[in-house]
Amino acid sequence: MGLLLKEVEVLVVGGGNAGFSAAISAAESGAKRVMLIDACPEHWAGGNSYFTAGAFRTVYHGLDGLLPIVNNVDKAMVKKIDMKAYTADDFTQDIHRICSGRSDPELSQILVHESNAAVKWLAKHGVRFQLPFNRQAYEVDGRFKFWGGLSLKTQDGGKGLIEDLRRAANTLGIHVVFSTAAKRLGVDARIGSVRSVFVQTADGIEQEIRATAVILAAGGFEANSRMRAQYLGPNWDLAKVRGTPYNTGTCLEMAIRDASAKQAGNWSGCHSVAWDAHAPPHEGDRLISNEFTKSGYPLGLMVNTEGDRFVDEGVDLRNYTYAIFGKAILAQPGHTAFQVWDSQMIPWLRDEEYREGRVERIIASSLSGLAQKCAKHGLTNPGKFVETIAEYNEAAVAFQRENPSKKWDPGVRDGLSTQSKTKRLSLAKSNWAVPLIKGPFMAVKVTCGVTFTFGGLAVDPKTAGVISSTSNSVIPGLYCAGEMLGGLFYGNYPGGSGLTSGSVFGRRAGKAAAAASKTWNEDIQLLSRL
Repeated sequence: MGLLLKEVEVLVVGGGNAGFSAAISAAESGAKRVMLIDACPEHWAGGNSYFTAGAFRTVYHGLDGLLPIVNNVDKAMVKKIDMKAYTADDFTQDIHRICSGRSDPELSQILVHESNAAVKWLAKHGVRFQLPFNRQAYEVDGRFKFWGGLSLKTQDGGKGLIEDLRRAANTLGIHVVFSTAAKRLGVDARIGSVRSVFVQTADGIEQEIRATAVILAAGGFEANSRMRAQYLGPNWDLAKVRGTPYNTGTCLEMAIRDASAKQAGNWSGCHSVAWDAHAPPHEGDRLISNEFTKSGYPLGLMVNTEGDRFVDEGVDLRNYTYAIFGKAILAQPGHTAFQVWDSQMIPWLRDEEYREGRVERIIASSLSGLAQKCAKHGLTNPGKFVETIAEYNEAAVAFQRENPSKKWDPGVRDGLSTQSKTKRLSLAKSNWAVPLIKGPFMAVKVTCGVTFTFGGLAVDPKTAGVISSTSNSVIPGLYCAGEMLGGLFYGNYPGGSGLTSGSVFGRRAGKAAAAASKTWNEDIQLLSRL
């Protein structure tokens, strides 16, 4: 553990991707003494970023735009890859569509237009990037077809990202201190400027750390069951925590209480996924990590414990639905559901999420047999389960009979649906509607895993400086980034844009904090000469 300094130029609170991005940016922008603190012990380092798949959504102009920063593609592989460009207009339209037009336009445009520069900046600092063949590409007829505008990830996922960021911070001489929790902000009442943070160390001692600039990057309140129930609504206290148990909203409440920080964004919204029903309830597993995610539902069906479907599994590409389907599962009886496939689809499931030993696979040679086995895992109406899938199969077959030219393609919205002239379901499956008719069949029990919350603090988009709720102007000396920044995501988010946001606004916050620190020091020197 690093040395706890009593006075620094820039103090960063929170050690995930956003926090390290801010600290690295501050150091390279000229801040001499940069310190990053985290409430967690070192063996929990990385915040929620550690638990991600390491996906970064960024603008890129085809494969050639990404090749210079990835390390897992050779010349032979290049010839087998199909990858369309993902333009600034594509990214902008995705945010507008997925967030129902509510995303702050200035924040979202900064995110979009600085996304490419941010990942190249991270690469310059040693973050290892790869093309995500295992997550965002299907091999069809010997070619790897990338889909969903998400074609970049870090090597070894979130674990590798944090490893690389910590190495970069060490190279720049950034002091990193764990088991040090921010408790309150020290505010100069004369000018309303944040000038220190009072912290509690592992031995319970409170200390004051003086700083000319403070950057808050300590995450949302997803690990706080009380705040989830208070802001997200009933039953959210029962959702399983996907990542770190240390994102409890303490720093959000601290900024609002001590500095009158203005609140912004979707406080009743969050990112939540289909999650292994047998995963730990209150924290992620650092070994299994993101492999508890169960994102194979577009290839099959999701059926609740009463035997009913409850979402259109094919309404959009997975990148645009996985963050909201956890909420849909939480609303089901018992807050659980079953994902179901037949032997045609099972081989297309991601091995890291569905392999034996990682998940409890319920397998039977017939749908009725599968229903009986699921009954031992909480299915209360096996007959309805079989009836629901049979009705789906009839609708899928009817559509294929009427539309023989439609072909199944998991890498695009293929239009293969359940809605034909002769048979229409009350709840459609809009794409990838292949009848589940070939045994053996498999089911996996899932629940809701909460990832991060959308409510946060209002900031000046240019500097990520926190806005005051009383003056509606920037609070001198206080910045924020990552999950604590409010106003970007509403109800849903385009997959991979969370890490990108952390780096884009962390980078901005670090640069602005370093500049403010320099100005403050120059003013102090000037005053000392008077």
